[in-house]
Amino acid sequence: MSGSLFIVAAPSGAGKTSLVRALVKQDPHVRLSVSHTTRPARAGEVDGEDYFFVSQDIFSKMRDAGDFLESATVFDNSYGTSSAAVHHQLHAGNDVILEIDWQGGQQVRKNFPDSSSIFILPPSKQALEQRLRGRGQDDEATISRRMRDAESEMSHYVEFDYLIVNDDFDHALASLTAIIVASRHKLAVQQSNYSTLLADLLA
Repeated sequence: MSGSLFIVAAPSGAGKTSLVRALVKQDPHVRLSVSHTTRPARAGEVDGEDYFFVSQDIFSKMRDAGDFLESATVFDNSYGTSSAAVHHQLHAGNDVILEIDWQGGQQVRKNFPDSSSIFILPPSKQALEQRLRGRGQDDEATISRRMRDAESEMSHYVEFDYLIVNDDFDHALASLTAIIVASRHKLAVQQSNYSTLLADLLA
């Protein structure tokens, strides 16, 4: 029994990290893929849990060696998903969430056409800006840049299978959970999981 792959993307500040972590906490069969990045660790972040923090040289060598399922440059920093780690979790029967941007989503869908993709939107531009300011992590110039880039990022929602507006956290989490659960019951997935049972029932 193998797991399913889920892509979750959103503009910075839309709340995707909080939603994904809440989902992982409540569902023991969901794993969050930990990405490699060249950006510096923020206060409170732990290497190997939040990200694998590596130098640009190491990142480039991994990318050139084909170690990444997807990779992208966001805000002048590089991000990549370990292909080996994702396959290991899927073969162990766990569902895997890739918390990546739309660029990475395009790359993953080419290699995993059966993956499910989910885009998370803020309820308004004003709410997005308030959330970015509320984090207290970025200066004014960075916030302005993130807001400009968010418009471009949000235009790619049409490439995804599901759309969630994160207006109310609990409601958005319930929607995300429902998508994961429903995907586990797709015909192709259940045929694979219950091949022996189906053969016996129809014998």
